[in-house]
Amino acid sequence: MEGHTSQVDAVAYSPDGTHVVSGSRDKSVRIWDAETGKPVGEPLRGHTDWVQSVTFSPDGKHVASGSIDWTVQIWDAETGKPVGEPFRGHTDWVRSVAFSPDGKHVVSGSDDWTVQIWDAETVTPVGEPFRGHTDRVNSVAFSHDGKRIVSGSRDKTVRIWDAETGQPMGEPFRGHTAWVRSVAFSPDGKHVVSGSDDKTVQIWDAETRKLVGGPLRGHTDWVWSVAFSPDGRHILSVSDADTVLIWNAETGEQVREPFSGCTVQVTSIAFSSDGKYLVSGAWDGTIRIWDVEAAGALARL
Repeated sequence: MEGHTSQVDAVAYSPDGTHVVSGSRDKSVRIWDAETGKPVGEPLRGHTDWVQSVTFSPDGKHVASGSIDWTVQIWDAETGKPVGEPFRGHTDWVRSVAFSPDGKHVVSGSDDWTVQIWDAETVTPVGEPFRGHTDRVNSVAFSHDGKRIVSGSRDKTVRIWDAETGQPMGEPFRGHTAWVRSVAFSPDGKHVVSGSDDKTVQIWDAETRKLVGGPLRGHTDWVWSVAFSPDGRHILSVSDADTVLIWNAETGEQVREPFSGCTVQVTSIAFSSDGKYLVSGAWDGTIRIWDVEAAGALARL
């Protein structure tokens, strides 16, 4: 099958689980049928450099992408056309993007050390950039009530921000000994999970900023991506050593052996909305959909 022609750095499921979106260093975004593995329409082209992050809007009608061309772009998921002009304001690579739960805003994290919220309709920044990190921001995410934003940085810290005021909520979460590459809120908003180049996954109390789980050890190299399952019971993580692990979010124990079938570096991974499947993107340009129970790859896109 024709697909991406370079490394896939980002993948995400649509809210209804019927489609997958991917972003690649070939500068394109692609949408796939999650059941058949076939591409839906032509590649979404407009970025002038690597695409580092992709996400669906909560209603599944739009896709947001962030690129090292310093921009964020929103796309019509059905037509593949860009919606408005790119969001311009960052002064360095955009590493991560996420929609707010109501779909009205997009948050982005950048190598310019800032977090920025954008109005998804007017393509304008909402307020000033969030400043506090002392190195590039690798990952951002909204809480499920939309009131908070979590960010992970090369400065080895995790921060939570008030989404309305842009002010940090308490001190940074400190515990990792190397870059934080990925962060995510639990579905109930009570916890945050982070993955780091120190080869560990850590679970934090979002209010007290105390470590409540971990460090979870099992990876033998950098942890590129982490995610909570939709029911909050499990955590998914993927490392630079081609391993995909699932952890019990309460006990911190691995719930199964590493997934087999990863022969190259996997850098992005996400659960489907029902938690039955996961999608992974790899540096050989492939995307795989996995049956979580069987741990077998159902499709290679």
